[in-house]
Amino acid sequence: MDFKNKKTTIALIVCAVILALIGWRVWANIQAKKAEANRSGKEKVAVVTAAYPERKTIVPKFRFSGTLDPVWQADVAAKVDGRIEQVLVNEGDAVSAGEVLAILDRTDTDASLLNAKGLYADAKTDYEKAQADLARYTKLYAAGAISKESLDNKQFALENAKGKLDAAQGNLNSADSQAGGTRVTTPRPGIIQKRYYQEGYYAKVGTALFQIADISTLLAKIDVPEGYVQSIAVGNPVEIHIPSMSGDNKTVQGIITRISPVATLPARTFEAEVSVDNSDGRLRGGVYADTTLTANPKDNALTIPMSAIVMRDDQRTVYVIEDGHAVRKVITTGYIGENLVEVLSGLSEKDQVITGGQNKFKEGGQVKVSGEG
Repeated sequence: MDFKNKKTTIALIVCAVILALIGWRVWANIQAKKAEANRSGKEKVAVVTAAYPERKTIVPKFRFSGTLDPVWQADVAAKVDGRIEQVLVNEGDAVSAGEVLAILDRTDTDASLLNAKGLYADAKTDYEKAQADLARYTKLYAAGAISKESLDNKQFALENAKGKLDAAQGNLNSADSQAGGTRVTTPRPGIIQKRYYQEGYYAKVGTALFQIADISTLLAKIDVPEGYVQSIAVGNPVEIHIPSMSGDNKTVQGIITRISPVATLPARTFEAEVSVDNSDGRLRGGVYADTTLTANPKDNALTIPMSAIVMRDDQRTVYVIEDGHAVRKVITTGYIGENLVEVLSGLSEKDQVITGGQNKFKEGGQVKVSGEG
């Protein structure tokens, strides 16, 4: 019996311990829930900064990167076959329109020209003889000394001689042009950018011998997004920063001279052309440039500080204060720059917008403006 009583006692003790543990766990959970409830009932109020949207006149500025290229650039090629006898310019030389850059060997072209002159002289003599024969035969026919057929033959001979004379004249003009083509000239003023060959090279027709560029005006071509193109116009000023430019002042001024009327797909951008006066030659073509376009002013634009913008789910949002709580609003924006954001929709001037401290609260949380209350 004693052994049975001992087992019973142990079993009761174990049950009591288990019940105590369960009770303690239930009590701990209840206390935790009470503490959480107390914390919820005493929610911390986040201190933020805020401002009301303002109506302002804004002057949008858009920044793009590009390259300053010459207003005109082209290769000057050989017009005839020939060996280069002289190269008269070097890379970097300034040249004027019509200036001779190189001279090709004239041996073949001079021979062709001389032959063409001889053929023309013969054709001219034949034509003049045919004219004289026709005049003489016309008188004989009038006197009844020859037949109509004989007169017609002389008329045909004159027409044939005239055709040969015209052909000889064409050949002479071509030969003369070929001879002139041995003098390689520039069609426009500019700078010799590249000289491809030296004396002694045998150039074929169409072989590029020089590259010339007109850098009196430089052009920057930039791609303007579809949303910006309505804000700019031909004649708008452009500020151009050139990092590689020597000296402390690395900024020059330009203007928009052309805006493409058709978008480039698929990006839907519009090419704008910016011209920069370089008549003093201080700039070089092909340099990298950062351009800032000044758009047309926009009056009465609704604006908020840039610090008010919070990105949520790839949307530009702001938090406004309503009855002491932070309420999220999705907005549509226009121009963004100079620490301001243009608001196109989603806000009114009466909305108090949180501009700082957005990390201190959750959506719907209690907030108060710093310095108030």
